[in-house]
Amino acid sequence: MTGAGASNGLVGFARALRHGGVACGPDRVQAFVAAVGCLDVARQEHVYWAGRVTLCGEPDDLPRYDAAFAAWFGGVPPAPPRARARRPSHLAALGDGAGGRSRAAVLKVAAGDVEVLRRRDIATLTPAEKRHLDELLAVLAPVPPTRRALRRTPARRGAIDPRRTFRDMLATGEAVRPRHRRRATRPRKVVLLIDVSGSMKPYADALLRFAHVVARRMPVEVCTLGTRLTRVTRQLRHRDPEQALAAAARAVPDFEGGTRLGETLKVFLDRWGQRGAARRAVVVICSDGWERGDTALLAEQAERLKRLAHKVVWVNPHAGHAGYEPVQSGIVAALPHLDRLLAGHSLDTLHALLEEVRLA
Repeated sequence: MTGAGASNGLVGFARALRHGGVACGPDRVQAFVAAVGCLDVARQEHVYWAGRVTLCGEPDDLPRYDAAFAAWFGGVPPAPPRARARRPSHLAALGDGAGGRSRAAVLKVAAGDVEVLRRRDIATLTPAEKRHLDELLAVLAPVPPTRRALRRTPARRGAIDPRRTFRDMLATGEAVRPRHRRRATRPRKVVLLIDVSGSMKPYADALLRFAHVVARRMPVEVCTLGTRLTRVTRQLRHRDPEQALAAAARAVPDFEGGTRLGETLKVFLDRWGQRGAARRAVVVICSDGWERGDTALLAEQAERLKRLAHKVVWVNPHAGHAGYEPVQSGIVAALPHLDRLLAGHSLDTLHALLEEVRLA
């Protein structure tokens, strides 16, 4: 079984596992399918360990997982191997422990660590945890928002389609069941404006990696904000994330500089937004809101953006911290013209952002 058949089989197993009491949501299932894609699907032990690491979130899930695996794939779940030639990067820091913990124990810890990592502030992660975060970002599967198109498409219900109904009557020579049609849908444009100034340094790399995943899967425009505006959409289209981020870094001359949100937003609207990029689009501004320029200009441009866009979402990494108040000058100026103010400091908050965009 290969290709789509293998993926359907894996998703079916995850569905059976969920019925068995294991809370494996869509994110875990996507990680499971991606992990098996990097292994040999014909080897049962590869599938077993990939699912055990990605689908199980707590120790109580393990016996349910073993029972479901035996019922779905047949046979007895494979025993832990005695030796490993190479350890996955996100397990390397765990070690084997002084007591000689088994591989199963290490995998239990790893599954729990994934849940902890999803909620951790990106700015506080260690280098090893950031590498693991990069792996989790790479398997995100964003779904583009949609809007109603002008064209109509055949449907089982809806308004009667006179042309197709009349054509069927001419072909048969008698009355036929009416055909129906409905308005088709098409992907809605998305714009990501990412602040790469010095105050956003702890989050800029993760946000650009997030933008790379989005740019690979939906129609999107990506620009960086600092002392100037830089369009990096073309650079982030590259398949390999490391090469994409390196190309974006070469294109952006003002990494870790100051922030002039009003001026850069005006440049975006004059050059691309007014001409169509922002019209009826979902615009996401990722910034902490520190503004060195004229806040009155930022308020004016935010109001102008609101008139063009379908929805304006501001993602502030500090908004996820306890006791946060929107007191930064840029946030205060733009807040009346925003549809939502979201946090963006962790993997879970980035998932929430994707859901907000999908439902826009």
